[in-house]
Amino acid sequence: MAAAAAEKSKPGWRAVVAALRHRKTAYMLLFGFAAGLPYALVLGTLYAWLSDSGEIDLETMGVFSLIGLAYAFKFLWSPALDRIDIPGLRRLGKRKQWIVTAQLFIGAALASLSFITPSNETIGIFSLLAGLAAFASATQDVVIDAWRVDVADDVATIDILSTVYQMGYRIAALVGGALALFAAERYGWPATYFGMGVLMLVVGFAGLWAPDADTKALKALESQRGDDPYGLRKAGQILPRVRGWALVAVGLLWGWALVTVGVFMVQSLSSDPEMRPDSVDFISTMGPLIVIATVVIPALIAAWLERMRAQGRYTIPAQVSGGDDIQTGHYASPFAAKSSGDRAMDHLYRALVLPLTDLIGRLGWAMIIVIALVLTYRITDAIWGSFAYPFYLGELQYTKDEVAVASKFFGVGALLLGLALGGYLLTAIGRMLTLTLGAFFAAATNLLYADLARGGAVVQTVADNSGFTWLVVQLGGDERLSKLMMAIAGENIAVGVAGAAFVAYLSSIVSKGYSAVQYALLSSLTLLVGTLGRGALGQMIEERGYFDVFILTTLIGMFAVVLCVIEWVRQARLGKAAGVVAPEAAAEPAE
Repeated sequence: MAAAAAEKSKPGWRAVVAALRHRKTAYMLLFGFAAGLPYALVLGTLYAWLSDSGEIDLETMGVFSLIGLAYAFKFLWSPALDRIDIPGLRRLGKRKQWIVTAQLFIGAALASLSFITPSNETIGIFSLLAGLAAFASATQDVVIDAWRVDVADDVATIDILSTVYQMGYRIAALVGGALALFAAERYGWPATYFGMGVLMLVVGFAGLWAPDADTKALKALESQRGDDPYGLRKAGQILPRVRGWALVAVGLLWGWALVTVGVFMVQSLSSDPEMRPDSVDFISTMGPLIVIATVVIPALIAAWLERMRAQGRYTIPAQVSGGDDIQTGHYASPFAAKSSGDRAMDHLYRALVLPLTDLIGRLGWAMIIVIALVLTYRITDAIWGSFAYPFYLGELQYTKDEVAVASKFFGVGALLLGLALGGYLLTAIGRMLTLTLGAFFAAATNLLYADLARGGAVVQTVADNSGFTWLVVQLGGDERLSKLMMAIAGENIAVGVAGAAFVAYLSSIVSKGYSAVQYALLSSLTLLVGTLGRGALGQMIEERGYFDVFILTTLIGMFAVVLCVIEWVRQARLGKAAGVVAPEAAAEPAE
């Protein structure tokens, strides 16, 4: 304890250096790389391979629409990852068993792709392997996010782990993107994907020695509670029959969502292009309904349950019959779990409903602020990301090589610099101030692109006067390229700071006991508004041009700034009332 206190008293940069030497931090970098590599390979680079094949048309490439859905709706199977053990692998650890298995599966799937030449005859098995790799990758993401929350401590803090994770992720994007393209040009696509598959297998085997969350205390507590491992049947808790109806309602909603997404994925694998559904139309129409069914309505049910429990309505009475032991959960009362069905209901309730009741129980009405912040924080960069290349190549008339240099190489370097700066700021000035600054600058840097849309006079002047133009010219570029690189640098540094702060914020408000489900739900909501708004944004670009769009995205980003300030004030008041720092206190599971 004394060592931890001394560590916290160090200046920001010294705490960062101490954290970077930690074993957990090293594995966080490795896991971040493992999360980013398959995403880049199956959601980006793979399309270049299909294009090079010369046999796959754009319509047939629509078969890969299911790949993005695996990431968009990964929260649907997160409850299973939180509660189910893989036979024979539980001894690896609650999270590691899934992380290592997913990584080995991804490696095998990528390597298997190297033995298939994409064509109209093989597209079915090719897309199946790619889809399975994406599913395993999305599964890995859920568990890695939970692992980060579970293993954080006073040295390897959640802020540092969140920053390092994103750095590993971005490095993997460079390896799976630009480096993979260079390798394919020289050695061919099969060799490239086989090498990437072997790399993932190596990461998976290395993960066997990663630390995992210490769940011994939780297991001991659960065993002491006997037939009531989650404390659901003690006095003051919601009556089993009421919990049962709530579980049925939530279960039916989640079941409908899983079936809906599953049917769409199966239809997307059809060999007949006419039978394949439109992924954009599916996300825009069914996406909101799935979120309402799996998040909004269950959250309202959870809020009602928490209200009833607080008011003492529909709860187990304090007076129970003789022979009961409320401390251990062994009851002689009618409320005891008397069958395997009762125990199964408790397990399912714990997986589907308790994560939401825990969030709402801790946050209360502040949950509205949190959801609003989650929905808007990354909208500025998420909503226009799909139009970046049309803007660079079409509107500004840069060449593909210029865009590759400015965006893929220089841009990734600027993003890593922003992440490093974000990690330092989290330690030096605190999470909420960093979160607020990140939101402001991520929104404000859209004005750089607005200037580019009008000719880029302001950006060019800054580049010239700062010496940046001279540096770019010395490295083989020209003044016009320096203008694009300056804008991309400004945006990516800001996005890096915002990304580091946002992941740290999300990680801080989830409970360790429910980290997989809660983080998966919140992170999935992050991309919702951006995904649904791209159609309208594309129409606005056609009608009014890019300048007005960038002004609009800047203004939208300022909503997130306002919400950050509101959340900052809320946490500050909560911290004063409790006598502790609110975010860290909120990270602990509620009893």
